[in-house]
Amino acid sequence: MKIVDISEFYSPTGGGVRNYVDHKFKAAARHGHSLTVIAPGMENRVETREGGKLVWVETPQLPFDRNYRMFWRAKDVWQIVDDEAPDVVEGSSPWRGGWIAGQWQGSAVKMLFMHQDPIAVYPQTFLSGIMRSSMIDKLFGWYWLYLRRLSARFDGCVVAGSWLAARFSDHGLRNLHVVPFGVETKWFGAHLRDMALRATMLEKCGLGPDAALLVNIGRHHPEKRVPTAIDAVTKAQKSRPIGLYIIGDGFIHGSIVSKAARASNVHVAGWVGDRATLARMIASADALLHCSSAETYGFVVAEALYCGTPVIVPDAGGAGDLAAPDYAQTYPPGDADAAAKAILALLARDRAKLSSAALDAGHRRIGDLESHFDKLFDVYTEAVRRKRAGLPQNNERVMTSYANV
Repeated sequence: MKIVDISEFYSPTGGGVRNYVDHKFKAAARHGHSLTVIAPGMENRVETREGGKLVWVETPQLPFDRNYRMFWRAKDVWQIVDDEAPDVVEGSSPWRGGWIAGQWQGSAVKMLFMHQDPIAVYPQTFLSGIMRSSMIDKLFGWYWLYLRRLSARFDGCVVAGSWLAARFSDHGLRNLHVVPFGVETKWFGAHLRDMALRATMLEKCGLGPDAALLVNIGRHHPEKRVPTAIDAVTKAQKSRPIGLYIIGDGFIHGSIVSKAARASNVHVAGWVGDRATLARMIASADALLHCSSAETYGFVVAEALYCGTPVIVPDAGGAGDLAAPDYAQTYPPGDADAAAKAILALLARDRAKLSSAALDAGHRRIGDLESHFDKLFDVYTEAVRRKRAGLPQNNERVMTSYANV
């Protein structure tokens, strides 16, 4: 099978999309498929990869984030797709790249992969303190109309969680395939807990080893709500000593560093690129404090569970979808007071029992990235088979579910 992925947010500087796509190349090679990824770049050039090739298309830079560029001339991308003559064309975003994929006039199967819910990422992040989520959805009814029209140009739509499939289905999208992400399980495990590392992390927070250690990990973007984590820990510190160790970087990194400097016992470590070190840090924390309610899947939450680290997360989005009472405390998104209460409630519980339950959930509910791509390629293979046989794609609200629960 030949797959062309029009990957709008693949960046040469790194990030989650690049990590995902790099694994996708390896999975394609393992399955005997050919993968061509078309990405916006500084110049027109081709890189040979295991499992296929990466085709850069010269495009303008995004003004608000210099790590990314935007497809501009659709015909440049369409020409590459025509030359590849693929079996499957994948649009990896609902924006320009998705529009270009949806408008392509070839005969291949076209699949839209929704890696996020843009209404949750932006409007619900910024307006959650002003109006209810249902009202925000109504206010952005024009976007849901646009997404329905875009999705109708594809043979199916892939999402990473049942909760997101249900949400999109409620807004009129059809032919939804649920293919959960996974984690690189080889890096993570409860055996990585290191009390010396834990003490060092707490020392960075200005505390001794008897204090509780929370870790917050992610891109420094408004949707991650890192300021909420700092506010919540500040409130919880009135009841017991707690250190917050923040790992990440991004375009609001400076404001997070400034806010952390005004707080007590909060350390901003920057980005930790070494996976082995990051895994040890997650396993050595007493809990993961996560504040984004816009996660499609919740990679860092899944990684924490695989390390046996309990979690404190919003009761919404992919992070909330992975939570359960045996190993997690939840709170309403963006509510620092409620998050502080959740922190104290979890820290008052037996950590050994929490860790055991988290580890069990990690192994039961979290698959690895290889299984994700196994399932994704199965979905594509079946869609190609149906199209070649002249059969309609399934019109049920959720056509295929590979939920691990």
